Amino acid sequence: MTGEPLLYALLSLMIVGWTGNYIAGKIALQSFPPVLLYGLRISMAAVLMIPVYVWDRRRHRPTWTLRDLPLMVIIGVFGVSLNQFLFVLGLSRTSVAHSSIFGNMSPILVLLLAGARGLEKLTPRKIAGVAVSLAGVVLLRALDSHPQGKSSLLGDVLTFCGALAFAIFTVIGKPTAKQYGSISVNAVAYVGGALLLAPVTLWQAARFHMATVPLSAWTSVFYMALGPSVICYLIYYYALGRMEASQLAAINYLLPVLATLMGVWILGEQVSLWAIVAATVIFSGIYMVERAR
Repeated sequence: MTGEPLLYALLSLMIVGWTGNYIAGKIALQSFPPVLLYGLRISMAAVLMIPVYVWDRRRHRPTWTLRDLPLMVIIGVFGVSLNQFLFVLGLSRTSVAHSSIFGNMSPILVLLLAGARGLEKLTPRKIAGVAVSLAGVVLLRALDSHPQGKSSLLGDVLTFCGALAFAIFTVIGKPTAKQYGSISVNAVAYVGGALLLAPVTLWQAARFHMATVPLSAWTSVFYMALGPSVICYLIYYYALGRMEASQLAAINYLLPVLATLMGVWILGEQVSLWAIVAATVIFSGIYMVERAR
């Protein structure tokens, strides 16, 4: 399989892989506390990223030195590690539907940050799109809260902050990632994040009964490290070099729908009509912003 069939097959794998991240996270959180889960995930991802980095370094001449390492660690940890840490914390306190909605608001946040820095002009159509999305967020929180614990304001805020961290990385750190190479920055981010969190991970692991964890939870952690963190990421940048970024951005509209459906099917979560209406409003606003660019 070559050419477009291969590209679309890989994109399908990427969409399924990222969608499954929400389900795997929920399954793993049934056995692991959030901080330990994140520590295990980033540690596994770091180990898996090392051979990818070695492979990439053999194909391309290194563009960074040890003097660049602190900056790469700061940018990478902020854009990758913090984003994923807040994702896990948020997912432990909210539903798959809410997590997938708030976690995919990066286009709106990127626009606002880029506009604040003077990197992008805030036209009336873009501002209208932002207003529509924010109205959808208010609608979602006001009319689709679940006191039984399926979703919470704290969980939604944490997930939103994760999307904000990635948006900040996109606006501020993307030029640096382009200069040093995306694989290099992410490898440094995973390894650096794992090392920085190692004392906490080891402390949590020492107080936790690992022998009681079922195979399904361990499989979910490994899936979160290998699939979304490594394989899907590599597919994304492979696709980015072969199609327009705006086309690839359409994934933002697919993920919440697929994640919600999988949450209902696999986890038995309930989705209200108000959640569907609010999500439609939010992503209509994002669509308006993308069309105005």
